[in-house]
Amino acid sequence: MAALARPAALDALAALAPSERVKIIAEVKRASPSRGPLAEIRDPATLAVSYETGGASAISVLTEGRRFLGTLADLEAVRNAVRVPVLRKDFIADPYQVFEARAAGADLVLLIVAALEQPVLRELFALIRQLGMTALVETHSADEVSRALDLGADLIGVNARDLSTFELDQDLFGRLADSIPSGVIRVAESAVKTAADVAHYRRSGADVVLVGEALVTNDPVDTLTEFLAV
Repeated sequence: MAALARPAALDALAALAPSERVKIIAEVKRASPSRGPLAEIRDPATLAVSYETGGASAISVLTEGRRFLGTLADLEAVRNAVRVPVLRKDFIADPYQVFEARAAGADLVLLIVAALEQPVLRELFALIRQLGMTALVETHSADEVSRALDLGADLIGVNARDLSTFELDQDLFGRLADSIPSGVIRVAESAVKTAADVAHYRRSGADVVLVGEALVTNDPVDTLTEFLAV
């Protein structure tokens, strides 16, 4: 099986561990349901190298095709081009997708709590760990944070975007951060356009900030340099 033949996944928890400076997961993102097309990105590998050069601690690759215009081939190309951990960001709902992720070289896999019943979430989380990868468990509420902690998640994201309305609430992370205990890496997702937004999340307790649109619509190295300086 291709997933088992791959070299061991990189240690994403070590790469994203809390430090004196905020860390960035930089995203390869062509489009979104809320904004439509953002950037053509003919060569995701070249963009990923720019992210790594700019100081990103990990790279997220959207592999969903219909709404985000991504592919697994994008992830494979990025994995072959960089030395930092790579996240498969998609609507993961089936074990087959987890095996696909590992076969393509993913080190992390996104699990969205809101999209999964707890037994399925638990099954997928266990499989990700079994294959040596790390799950980024995405939440949108205190109840979802509790469900993520019940799994034993080491990496919990709080997404400021409501998945049903697409509305943004940048203060959601701050309201939920205290419910994520010490020892769990806290990731702020969405609503990042400027360095001030990164600083807002950092002050609210974020160890890591995931950034997509701001990087694909501006110079990636200059923007990362500015964001990492907060």
